[in-house]
Amino acid sequence: MDNLHLPATASTPLVDFRYDAHQLRLEGESYPENAAAFYGPLAEGLRAYVAGLQGGEQVEVHVALSYFNSSSTKMLFGLFDTLNQAAEQGHRIALHWHHDREDDIAEEFGEELHIDFPALAFHAHPAD
Repeated sequence: MDNLHLPATASTPLVDFRYDAHQLRLEGESYPENAAAFYGPLAEGLRAYVAGLQGGEQVEVHVALSYFNSSSTKMLFGLFDTLNQAAEQGHRIALHWHHDREDDIAEEFGEELHIDFPALAFHAHPAD
């Protein structure tokens, strides 16, 4: 699979999915006009990626979104559900949730992710 790299825009996050290194990074703000169209290729690539996992890989997912709207939230939950299902099948997947220490909403969202997707190794990273 070819790695997926989408540069950040004013309304969409950086997407850096390095299949060969087992690393996915989302960073920036996410309020695209059409979240399904923006996240669709990533969701498709993620499904194909996890279907090809052999079992010995450590998958690292880093999410550092300073803002995301409700339609982005729905798409993110779909991505995390795909990852959680892979983790339930025995794949080692770590979700690193990066958020501003002062952003209570982002912190609570991370806590919700930890509850909703228990098979993922969750790591919160508050920053100043």
